[in-house]
Amino acid sequence: MSSLPNELWSRILEIGIGKSGLSYKDLCCISISCRLLHRLSSDDSLWNHLLSSEFPLSPSPPSNSSSKSLYKFRFERDKERKIAAHKRVVLRKESQIAEHSRRLHDIQTRVSQEKIKAIQTSTELSHLLRVRQASVALNVWQPEVVRGRQKQMVEQCVVPAESRIRALEMELRLCKQQIMGLEKSHRDEKGRLDKAKEELVAMKYHPLREHEPESGRENEHNIKRKKLKSYNSCEFDVREKQCKTP
Repeated sequence: MSSLPNELWSRILEIGIGKSGLSYKDLCCISISCRLLHRLSSDDSLWNHLLSSEFPLSPSPPSNSSSKSLYKFRFERDKERKIAAHKRVVLRKESQIAEHSRRLHDIQTRVSQEKIKAIQTSTELSHLLRVRQASVALNVWQPEVVRGRQKQMVEQCVVPAESRIRALEMELRLCKQQIMGLEKSHRDEKGRLDKAKEELVAMKYHPLREHEPESGRENEHNIKRKKLKSYNSCEFDVREKQCKTP
């Protein structure tokens, strides 16, 4: 440290700050390494450059405060703004989760109603099918006991069996289609709910992260993973060739 003049160390710090190689964290770490760098890293010109580069839209600093103290004040204010923005994002995601849960409950209720309706329709249809069989059986000879029961069943039916059977068969098919569609909607909504819960967990683990669309982050992650995988495979091939070379 003593072999280099102070002007050279100041110039090194200026170049590091000017080229965006050193951040405020690096400057703080440098300041605790020794007394000389602590004094040089507290220079107003360095912190003024950081202040103008990271907070360009902020008003000009007052004359009675140093650039370092002003940077700290604006950093804390920006941190509070990011935390407040993060809280708003979390609240929006929680409201989305509540909405997905409400939709899932509605779909489950409709599925239950359609299943009850299908059971009732199937029961009525099976009864009318027995009535139709009984009416057909009346045209052939049967014992009086059996014939009396079938005649009683036919007389108790107050609606035309054939037309009602066709209506019930169509209604049963519609119920089954409705149940299949609702179950598909339930699976899709459940997938969206699980995805929203995963996004919420990721948000809570990174309170100061810039919140970009999830699809963009996932695509970026997939691209990086593919690049890493291809790089590892190429490196493995090169090493394998080197091992095989005599």
